[in-house]
Amino acid sequence: MMKKPPLIILTGPTAVGKTKLSIALAKAVGGEIISADSMQVYKEMDIGSAKIRKEEMNGIPHFLVDVLSPSEEFHVVKFQEMAKEALEGIYKRGHIPIVVGGTGFYIQALLYDIDFTKGNEDTSYRDKLEALAKEKGCVAVHAMLKEVDEKAAMEIHPNNLKRVIRALEFHHQTGGKISEHNEKERQKESPYQFLYLVLHDERAKLYARIESRIDEMIDEGLLEEVRALKEKGYTKDMVSMQGLGYKEILSYLDNEISFEEAVYILKRDTRHFAKRQITWFKRERDVTWIEKGAFDYDEKRILDYILELLEERGILGYASDRKDV
Repeated sequence: MMKKPPLIILTGPTAVGKTKLSIALAKAVGGEIISADSMQVYKEMDIGSAKIRKEEMNGIPHFLVDVLSPSEEFHVVKFQEMAKEALEGIYKRGHIPIVVGGTGFYIQALLYDIDFTKGNEDTSYRDKLEALAKEKGCVAVHAMLKEVDEKAAMEIHPNNLKRVIRALEFHHQTGGKISEHNEKERQKESPYQFLYLVLHDERAKLYARIESRIDEMIDEGLLEEVRALKEKGYTKDMVSMQGLGYKEILSYLDNEISFEEAVYILKRDTRHFAKRQITWFKRERDVTWIEKGAFDYDEKRILDYILELLEERGILGYASDRKDV
């Protein structure tokens, strides 16, 4: 009998094909899905976030999809709280939670129950850093982080202002380095009996898929979606509107760049994002990589392999009597 509750993680770079596989997996194991995506959580942001459609869900319950207004902030602490709440309900129903999405930091926070307890809130310091970013750009704030915590600066992209500021706040409040704190937290044993899967494909195929997905988004009305959000008063300084697909089109709508340039930047930055995701997953421990090419892109073979791994870890037995899902 398993002492720890089961948890399946299915992740990988953007556009690799996680959504379709996650539904087949959930059907096979009696699972319910928790999204670990920083954009699909937002309402009204469907096309640019490549949000799963109701009909694609195939009756599988999904959590953390379409629940926040674009004016609300979504960050790792909020994700962790909401995901834990979803887990509780899934376990009560005797089902297996499957965390699906490409935000590695969110997955890590949930998997190892990372402690984000801060010292006293110090909004004045945060305000100062935000003002500096507006005046001199994100790179100036990132340079401050490099001075006090070089490892964190290497791991956090300069454009990820929220995380850069959080790291500087941590140093300001504790005198310590957030990279060392996170490393310590990462060494914790997971409270879950888990299988951490990274779906992967060769770079050329992945990049081609990213490009065609963005072309599809344009055809489906990404421009109109962003225009509607802009008309409702959602602006570039909101966390939601910093997402890939939104900030580029906003720059076009604000007459800063041409539409062709916006699409070019979106494709380029999405490729870079996928590359950073892969780098992140390579650093994680206890990860099983699934190379799609090794299975000749046969989804049934991939699923059968995952089911074998789950059987080996004793995770399948958890819902063996719940095949009615």
